[in-house]
Amino acid sequence: MTAYSPPMPSPTLDDVTVLIPVFNAQHDLDRALASFCERAPVRVLIVDDGSLPPIVAPSVANLTIDVLRMPRNGGIELALQTGVATLAQRGVKYAARIDAGDLATPYRLEKQRAYMEAHPETAALGMWTHVVSMEGAPLFDLCPPAEPAVIRRVMLLRACFSHPTMMLRVDAVMDAGNYRAEYRAAEDLDLFLRLMEDHDCANLPEFGVYYELNEHGISATKRRTQTLSTLRLQLKYMRLTNLPDWLGVAKNIAHLILPYGAVHALKTRLFP
Repeated sequence: MTAYSPPMPSPTLDDVTVLIPVFNAQHDLDRALASFCERAPVRVLIVDDGSLPPIVAPSVANLTIDVLRMPRNGGIELALQTGVATLAQRGVKYAARIDAGDLATPYRLEKQRAYMEAHPETAALGMWTHVVSMEGAPLFDLCPPAEPAVIRRVMLLRACFSHPTMMLRVDAVMDAGNYRAEYRAAEDLDLFLRLMEDHDCANLPEFGVYYELNEHGISATKRRTQTLSTLRLQLKYMRLTNLPDWLGVAKNIAHLILPYGAVHALKTRLFP
């Protein structure tokens, strides 16, 4: 897959809305929204998941921002479900994900929309990720496979998508059943696996987000819940003749029964 550079014709993002669920993270939200650098105006839907005090839409040049307030904190799964359903009701074609605290690279939305328009069989498109500390220092990069066929082969072995980089075809997400809370802390994997039953999912081999590694984030504070949910999904979608599926199950069982240090050493040896 070749990299996408900003197209030369004047772009449009009229059918794209950035979707950000947020809970008590006003400062991080402001930073995320200020990071967008696009040639066309950007529309944003913030789903305020019961924040106290309520989230306030910042004033950012080139951005039109709407806030949808949930009556109480219900978790990211419900916030995302409500956000996508709202975009579907408004006739929005593409939902672009990012989280509070993460920073977008220039022209990310323009590049993703161009790919999605050229590949109508693709329901979800991610990008590569720079992982940084909370102080902004580089830590490592996430460069998952780009091609749909490769992703299908290893989808139960490794994380093939960085959720804050995703652009989603809203009608495909709704047809697949939207986000749901059945697999807590793994709502993204649950959605992508359902999408891949009828559509392609891919990655642009370019960096789209600076992801802030937060020790208080969902992946850290709900690690066991996330691992159990992932294991349930692996067992549900496991293909008996596909070796990477077996390796993925073994990796998550190791996460559950071994100390973190032992798991890290094992992953380094088996999955460099």
